[in-house]
Parts: sequence; C-alpha cells; structure tokens
Amino acid sequence: MVDVGGKPASRRRAVAAAEVRMSSDTARRLRDLPKGDALTTAQVAGIMAAKRTAELIPLCHPLPLTNVEVSLDVAESSIRITAVAETTAQTGVEMEALTAATVAALTVYDMAKAIDASMVIAEVRLVEKTNQ
Repeated sequence: MVDVGGKPASRRRAVAAAEVRMSSDTARRLRDLPKGDALTTAQVAGIMAAKRTAELIPLCHPLPLTNVEVSLDVAESSIRITAVAETTAQTGVEMEALTAATVAALTVYDMAKAIDASMVIAEVRLVEKTNQ
C-alpha cells in the first residue's frame, strides 16, 4: 500500500463508464426480467460496490466516500453506465468509480443472461478525475 499520510486531504471526484451491449429485445425488457428490474438493481449494486472497493482490490485505500451516483441510460441495443464517486481524502477515487461501473454492468449481465446469451460488457474506462 502506498503511504499517503504526508499528503493533504483534498476534494476528489472520479467518473467512470461501462457499456453492456445486448439485443434490442433485451434492452426493452430490462425492467421486467425473470429476476426483476435490472436497472434499479444494477444501480444499487454499483453504489454498494463503490463502498466496498478497498475490500475487493488489494492494496486499495479505504476511503470515506461523500457521494456515489450510478446512472444507467438505455439505448436501442445497449446500456451506458456512468458512475461518479467523490471524497475528501489524501488519495483519489478512481477505483471506486471504476468498481461501481463494472459491478453495475455485471449485475445487468447476470440478470439478463437467461434471455440473452450474446451480451457483451465493453469499454469500462475512467472518463474524468479531478482533485481540488
């Protein structure tokens, strides 16, 4: 683990994104799947994952998150997931945002896999990070 004890705490924000590609029929059915509403479940799963990032990623600092937002925008044959994580701390929140986006994507995949075996999780990436 990197020693960040000598760094001053500052306001930090990170935005990550992921995409789940699927059939258009699957995209239309995401709120009414056999397992339930994939969009709401994925949103909650992403938020919960951000809060547990330090438990999942070795050597990742546990951070006091001040805000986590996960949004899912459905297109004709995909979902774009955006995750925002914020803190006031000595290190950044990129891993928390990336974890939130990834777990939200995995949740959609898990909930819809019974009706669409062709889904693909793609383009998980850090979109932005700021340190004020």
